[in-house]
Amino acid sequence: MFNRLVTDSIHLRILELRDVEQLYALTHTSRQHLREWLPWVDHVESVDDSRQFIQSTLSQYAGNNGFQLGIWYRETLAGVIGLHHIDWPNRSTAIGYWLGQDFQGLGIMTKACQSLVDFLFDDYQLNRVEIEVATQNFKSQAIPDRLGFVNEGCRRQAEWLYNHFVDHIIYSMLEQDWHPNR
Repeated sequence: MFNRLVTDSIHLRILELRDVEQLYALTHTSRQHLREWLPWVDHVESVDDSRQFIQSTLSQYAGNNGFQLGIWYRETLAGVIGLHHIDWPNRSTAIGYWLGQDFQGLGIMTKACQSLVDFLFDDYQLNRVEIEVATQNFKSQAIPDRLGFVNEGCRRQAEWLYNHFVDHIIYSMLEQDWHPNR
């Protein structure tokens, strides 16, 4: 199973069924915070909903079509980062991520994202990684900006978010830009 040390206090590992209570608790306690930008939050009504999510992500991992990783900060589940899918013929993927409300502003997501991108280029030999962020989600936009991703433009009305559409910015990183001296 995937388990990656990012720093002394941050590590990433595949979400497993043993994590279901912590995942639900983190989602529940951060519900209002997460709901601002994530359309799935209202569908997580019980521990069983988190269990179903973890089971589906384990199937995703077993099918070699990406994965969802818990972000552990000082041994506490702080958030999730993962791949929506992997386009193996084109060697590309898209990353999604979220942090619980109490873990914001600590640099956790930037470090987790950087480590994941390293893994995707070095171990999976991918060529392109995308991050798609709502145009008004400035905190989330800061991650690809800090990491040097290229803003490729806007997808208008890309996502239905409860009662309105939101536009998305598409960010990308190519392996040749991540490792320019190879």
